[in-house]
Parts: sequence; structure tokens; C-alpha cells
Amino acid sequence: MQYTEAGKPLIKFSHCKKYIYSFSVPQSCPLCQQVMGSRKLEEAPVSISNPFTNGHQEKCSFLLRPTQGTFLREYDGRSDLHVGITNTNGVVYNYTTHGVQRDEAGWEQSVSIPLLQPGMFGLMDQWDKYLDDFSATGAWLPQRYEEDRHNCYSYTFTFINCILTTEGKEQLGKDEFIEKYVVPRTRKASKYITLYRVIEERGFYVTDHPDEETDPPEGSAAC
Repeated sequence: MQYTEAGKPLIKFSHCKKYIYSFSVPQSCPLCQQVMGSRKLEEAPVSISNPFTNGHQEKCSFLLRPTQGTFLREYDGRSDLHVGITNTNGVVYNYTTHGVQRDEAGWEQSVSIPLLQPGMFGLMDQWDKYLDDFSATGAWLPQRYEEDRHNCYSYTFTFINCILTTEGKEQLGKDEFIEKYVVPRTRKASKYITLYRVIEERGFYVTDHPDEETDPPEGSAAC
């Protein structure tokens, strides 16, 4: 089993009329101790979708990660989160007390929201220039940073609305963007973190029925 920035892969399989979550399929069932052996198709293990991605492999996206540490290890649900925007090469532009940073590492375990809809090649061609020009304005100088009012969120949402304005589209409110695009993904990430940590502690997790809750479709934001 390989360890990656996104953690170990999670799988779900069926046995003892239960659904068992683990990092791998054991030789014997952790509930009844019987050898797993061959299984019916409906009992075959399935992988659980990982909500985290390597942000440096994402183009033109909004990224979110803990300010300190990673989601799977240190995040406790109350820690501060940091956000940024990627260019077409996966460099993460983000605003801090030091001004606009251009990170080529450090966002390997992020929640990612694509900001361009498929086929928007014209805007993608201009994306890096827009991002550089926007970041060079005086609004994002280090001395302008205020933790509660003029921060990384201000930077990212202002840029998103600048792009929308350039495209002749209606601007998005911060609350609207968070509710529509961020919350569904962070809710999914929270469930995944809880499941992951239980499996790390106990070796497996058991439910009576599959998780039938459907997550909202994850499209790109409205740029």
C-alpha cells in the first residue's frame, strides 16, 4: 500500500450483510473471521471517491486547504482555511500578509473547484495574464492585508468577479459562491476525513446499509 499526499485509498466491500470500509480487502472478514474467498458481483469491493486533489495539477481552479497542516492529519473542523487560484500551470496564487504568493508546492491535498466550464479555451488563453495583472494591483500589497476584512478570500472572490465582469456575466456574492460550490465539497470532505480517521484507528468501519445520500453534482463555477 502506497502513501500519497492524498492519503491511502479507501474501499468498501460487503460481508455478513454489512458494508465494511477499509484501506484494503482483508484475507478474512473482520466481523466473522471467515476467509473472504470469491465474492458475488454485488459484494465486490469498490473504491471510495477521494475529495482531495493535488492542486498543482489543477488549471484555473479555486483551491482550499488548511492554513496549517493537511485535511487528513491535522484539520479539526475548526481550523482556519486558506484559499487560492491556480494558473494554467498549477501555480497557486494566494494572498497573505506577505502579499500575493505564487506557490509551486504546498497544495498537494486540496479541495478544488474548477472555475472554467469545458470548452472555454479563449478565456483559458488569457487566464494567466488576467491573474498576473490582477495580482499586481495595489489592492494586494502586503500592508493592505487585514485578517478579517481583506484577506485570501477577498483576493479570490474579487478575481472571480473580475473574470465574470470581463465575460459580461453577473457577479457572484461570496456567500452565494460558498453555498453553491464550496459547501457541497467541504461537506463531502468532512465525511471522508471522519471515515478515514476511524479506519486508521480501528482498521475498518461498518455500516448496516450503503450510504444512499447523494451529493450535489460537482460542476465548475460560473465563469
